[in-house]
Amino acid sequence: MIELEGICKSFKVSKRKEGLGKAAKAFFKREYETLKALNNISFQIKEGEMVGYIGPNGAGKSTTIKIMSGILNPDSGKCIINGKIPWKNRIEYVRDIGVVFGQRTQLWWDVPVIDSFFLLKDIYRIENSSFKRNKDMLIQLLDINDIVKIPTRQLSLGQRMRCEIAASLLHSPKILFLDEPTIGLDAISKLTVRNFINTINKENNTTIILTTHDMQDIEALTNRIILIGKGKVLLDGKLESLKHKFSERGNTSLDEMVVSLYKEYKI
Repeated sequence: MIELEGICKSFKVSKRKEGLGKAAKAFFKREYETLKALNNISFQIKEGEMVGYIGPNGAGKSTTIKIMSGILNPDSGKCIINGKIPWKNRIEYVRDIGVVFGQRTQLWWDVPVIDSFFLLKDIYRIENSSFKRNKDMLIQLLDINDIVKIPTRQLSLGQRMRCEIAASLLHSPKILFLDEPTIGLDAISKLTVRNFINTINKENNTTIILTTHDMQDIEALTNRIILIGKGKVLLDGKLESLKHKFSERGNTSLDEMVVSLYKEYKI
């Protein structure tokens, strides 16, 4: 389903030194440095798997997700998802994926959420019967019936995130990328989202890649984690094996285990 091999990605960023004089000089002649966001990333994910993709800030998680969703092109390496290369077969490929970025929206800000759903129906060219079935199911499972007629800008963060997840699944994608999907949500909203993700995975065999700093999300949803640090895959294995390994060291929570991993790999 998902195969990444030797993926590398660098970004060119401008350097700015302290001081007004040096800042003025940089206005006429900029200095740049190259930051390596991903360095030879390789892994495979089978159809129907739910995988936690974790690491500290700046590790390269979001860059990987953007490459897998076709937003970014890698400098080198191979990425084949569902038989397609995301950045080359973009129009055909996006029909197979759903993407939720916790800090960004795909809903139109000033119109009711339900109007955004109908706009997405036209964008993805979803058949009427499929759209109605998916829309009704998503509204029920995510408990958003009372808020879909409200403009997006008037929703709380928790309400908006539930609507974002519904919007990403209207076209029945085979793969769902979730980047911080529960950020800022209250306990009830988090539980609703987790239960929904589990339901979608079991009933539709949807492949899910979850990127988050919330270890409760990881523990509730995934059975495999991929740890990335400094642009490299440092660990790829079963969550239960990780728990067993660290329980012998006295670590009782997943948060403690992850902190120990960060220290162990010096990230």
